[in-house]
This record gives sequence, C-alpha cells and structure tokens, in this order.
Amino acid sequence: MTDVVTNKKEGSGGLVASTFGKDMNIIQILMEGRAFFALIAIIVTFAFLSDRYLSVSNFLTMTSQVAIFGLLAIGMLLVILSGGIDLSVGSTLALCGVFAGFLLQGVELQGLGVILYMPVWAVVICTLGMGALVGVVNGVLVAYLKVPAFVATLGTLYVARGVALLMTNGLTFNNLRGRPEFGNTGFEWLGFYRIGGVPISIFVLAATAIAVHLLLTRAPFGRWLYSTGGNARAAELSGVPVKSVQVWVYVLSGMCAAIAGLVLSSQLTSAGPTAGTTYELTAIAAVVVGGASLMGGRGTVQGTLLGAFVIVYLGAGLVIIGVSSYWQTVFTGAVIVLAVMLNSIQYGGKGGKT
Repeated sequence: MTDVVTNKKEGSGGLVASTFGKDMNIIQILMEGRAFFALIAIIVTFAFLSDRYLSVSNFLTMTSQVAIFGLLAIGMLLVILSGGIDLSVGSTLALCGVFAGFLLQGVELQGLGVILYMPVWAVVICTLGMGALVGVVNGVLVAYLKVPAFVATLGTLYVARGVALLMTNGLTFNNLRGRPEFGNTGFEWLGFYRIGGVPISIFVLAATAIAVHLLLTRAPFGRWLYSTGGNARAAELSGVPVKSVQVWVYVLSGMCAAIAGLVLSSQLTSAGPTAGTTYELTAIAAVVVGGASLMGGRGTVQGTLLGAFVIVYLGAGLVIIGVSSYWQTVFTGAVIVLAVMLNSIQYGGKGGKT
C-alpha cells in the first residue's frame, strides 16, 4: 500500500512538473518573440480598424520609414551591445545630410575662382567619412578620455546640430537633383527609384542589416563586442581590445547615421539642419523593443529590425485611424516602458550574452 501511495505521489509530482515546464516553455517563447508577436498584433488590429492600412502603397510607405529608423537602430544596437549609448545619431543624420547637400551645391575653391561639383559617388563617400568622424570623436571621448557615454554623445548631439545650422545659416539646401552639365545628378536615386516596385532604401537597409549580422555572428569583432558589453574588465583581462571595440562601435554608428541621412535627404531632395530631431530616441526604442539589454551584451540585428517595424507600424496605424498626435506620443512611450520592463524580467537586470 505504501508503494502505491508513493508512486501516486511521484506520478502527481511528475505531472505538475511537466505542466509547469510546458507553461514555462510557452512563456519563454512569448518573451523571446515578443517583438514579432507585437508586430503581428499591430498589423492585425489596424488592418481590422482601417482597410487602408494594408494597402500596397501604405505598406511601402511605412517600410520606407522603417529604413530610416532601422539604419539608426542598427548603429545604436552596436553601441548598446558595448554597454554604451549614442544620443548623437539624430544630429549626425542632419549634419551628414546637410554636408551632402553642401557638396552637391558646389564647393567654391577660395582664391581660384572655381566651383567644384562632385559626382554623387564621391559625395556619398565623403558623407560616410563625416559620419565616421563624428563616431571617432564619440569613441575617443568614451574609450580613452573616460567621459560617460551619455555625457559625451549628448555634447556631440549639440555640436553636430550646431555645425549643421552654421553650414546652412539655419536654412535648407533644396533641389538636390543636380545638373547634368555639372555631372552631379543621380542623388535622388536612393529615395525615389525602385526595383520591382520596392524602394531602394529598403535594399540599403537589408544590405546593412546583413553586413552587421555577419559581423556580429561570424567575425571575431562580434565575440569581442558581446564580451565587452557583458563584462568589460573581464574581457580586457582575456585579451580583448576593449578600447578599440568601443571606438569602432561609435564609428559604425556614425556611418549608419550617415547612410540614414543620405537616404532621407534623397527622399526629400533637400537637406535641412533640423532633420532627425528626436530620432535618437526612436532608435533607442527600436533596440529596446527588439529585446536588447541596455546593460549591454545582449541583442540581435533581427530583434532590432522587428523593434523598428513595431515602432513605425504602430505610429502609422495611429495616424491612419485619426488618433491625436499627442496620444501617439503617449502610446509610443508606453510601448517603450513596457519593453524595458519585459527586458528587466527576462534578463533579471543583468547584461551579458549567454
């Protein structure tokens, strides 16, 4: 009789453990894929509320917006993985867009009486160099001068925005289509041209995402970055070039912002010094919603892209159904807070890649 009772108890315990394990597996799946499930819920909800939401034209418009924020978010992901933050990406976007517009308008060579008109490919290279320069400044301040990332990039935010205003005198460079006789046409290609009906900007985002994904998963730099974000001191003792990694993530973030600036200016065929205002907050939101830890060492490109889609598709849906812009800000803020809370629950307040 005792054996029977014991076996019954053990069987009951096994059943409870099995049920509990299944529940935990479901919860884990929901937590890991929360950005994807949130995106599906957003699409289904707004498709039900408005028949215009899933129209082809609206879908391509929303995805074009994702290209801008996705590029910024990918750069931001690299910085956050290192345990840092980059508040300057919005201003860097504006500065790089203005710089591209300045070059396309023609550069007067003082003393020679000559105006130099650069081909678009040269403008793109120079603009990427400008983004990298901003990143170098941020990286050196953080890695070598030990300035807190928040303070360093906040300062760069104001400096980059100020330089953009000085370059334009507060105005906007318009009509960046160029002129055939000067050989500087084709800038609008990034913003207006399509391949198979899909905007070029989406292909730019996809190529950047694939390159960064391979960098994180197939190159030694990826392992160095995750270990730096998980525990910088331990990584340094293990031979990881922590300072170089910290500089490079800001350089790559600046270059991503430069690409975003080129795409945005191309879409508008104009470049203004006020472009990209608060875009850094949207980029951070996309990274967090995508499941990355603000403590560093955790996060993926796929999750970040899903986070960007969530933020943009939510905002676009609220616009289509006529929700006030004030309430849009409230909803977006609530999503960010919820994402941070879920990240804290999932990671237990700890960074580091497992």
